[in-house]
Amino acid sequence: MSIHTARIDWACEGDFARGRYSRAHSMTFDGDVVVPGSASPSVVPLPWSVEAAVDPEEMFVASLSACHMLWFLDLARRAGLVVETYTDKACGVMARDAEGRDWIAAVTLRPRITLTSGDAGKAEAVHHAAHAACFIANSVRTDVKVEPTTTVRAPAP
Repeated sequence: MSIHTARIDWACEGDFARGRYSRAHSMTFDGDVVVPGSASPSVVPLPWSVEAAVDPEEMFVASLSACHMLWFLDLARRAGLVVETYTDKACGVMARDAEGRDWIAAVTLRPRITLTSGDAGKAEAVHHAAHAACFIANSVRTDVKVEPTTTVRAPAP
């Protein structure tokens, strides 16, 4: 189908043997887009993590949110809806499974959509279809919930 790549670069800064080293790294994506990465400060304490960098858990939540949004926009257009804005404040929750391993157990997407044409009921149906189509949601065992809010607003004259 298609292949997707990312390059992760890290070099030791600190005392690796004692676990006192920086988890800061860079992630390079298509088009040479570079994103600073780190372990989450909730996993690796400061100063060995970087709060201003993106951690894997945040990327996981963001990838689910972005995938859902892209599917929603495409399917909404096909359904005759006109989307003016889309904002999602997605949230992932870390938990411990029965074997004592940490994992992202649940992700809740809370997209807020403003339509200038269409209705909230049709938008709700499109959200269900977008969730079913999302490549990322179809690839994980995490419980992904979608709790959309849709506002229908008349277009400006």
